[in-house]
Amino acid sequence: QVQLVESGGGLVQAGGSLRLSCAASGGTVRNSGMGWFRQAPGKERDLVARITWSGAITYYADSVKGRFTISRDNAKNTVYLQMNSLKPEDAAVYYCAVCVSGSGDGCRYDYWGQGTQVTVSS
Repeated sequence: QVQLVESGGGLVQAGGSLRLSCAASGGTVRNSGMGWFRQAPGKERDLVARITWSGAITYYADSVKGRFTISRDNAKNTVYLQMNSLKPEDAAVYYCAVCVSGSGDGCRYDYWGQGTQVTVSS
């Protein structure tokens, strides 16, 4: 069974950058779409960005468009989220997940990681 481990979170000042990684083990995700989600306290878990298996097609939530970049290295079984120009409202626990069925907006995600905390100070 695939296991995902997120890393790269931390405390950063507003305007700063972080690069999150999502490493898969126990199976390959190179043939699957992947998504990054975030959940702030008291809020629902929302999709931030997703990427197709090849990396050719990406999607971003409006709130992060132009600031975040999702990418993947299938040889390393790893997906990344480069986050620039961070804002206090970006603070959340960030999770990655595998699109196990469907595609695009119809993806059903599973194999959630434990999450990595991102804190942005103003």
